[in-house]
Amino acid sequence: MVERPRDEAGRARNPRPRDRFGRPLPVGSVGVPRIPDDLNLPPQQTLSYAQQLLDDGLAFNAHEVLEAAWKNGPFAERMLWQGLAQYAVGLTHIQRANPKGARTLLTRAVTRLRAYAAQPDTDQSNRNSDMPYGIDRPGLIAHAEALLAALDGGTAIPEDRLKPRLLIR
Repeated sequence: MVERPRDEAGRARNPRPRDRFGRPLPVGSVGVPRIPDDLNLPPQQTLSYAQQLLDDGLAFNAHEVLEAAWKNGPFAERMLWQGLAQYAVGLTHIQRANPKGARTLLTRAVTRLRAYAAQPDTDQSNRNSDMPYGIDRPGLIAHAEALLAALDGGTAIPEDRLKPRLLIR
């Protein structure tokens, strides 16, 4: 059995570079910069960084940023961050031409976003939203449902439709 590189906590790590869709490249290749494994940003910075990555067409990297918030954030917000991370992975599957994976992850994301109920002690900085941090739940759900309909209809999805707005404008 091949021994895999591990971090200080013993978790397996893949040191190979990755392409813009998160797929491993051969050792020595030039890939896109990796998101640090220990990323731990405040929520607003997480959302800004993830939005920048989505706008740049790097949904896989946005997923890693959102996943870090899911794993490091308060327990009460885990479903929210997990839903956002799954949303970004669904976009990644569209970029990778994997409609089955895209349907699965976008459906999970919509389910989590619908089920999430903001806690009274979370930041409601945008009072026009029932979501913390000004997250655009209705817009994200509508966007995901439109992508799911396009996938079900076999309609090509252009790259510019894979850049949803995370926050209410």
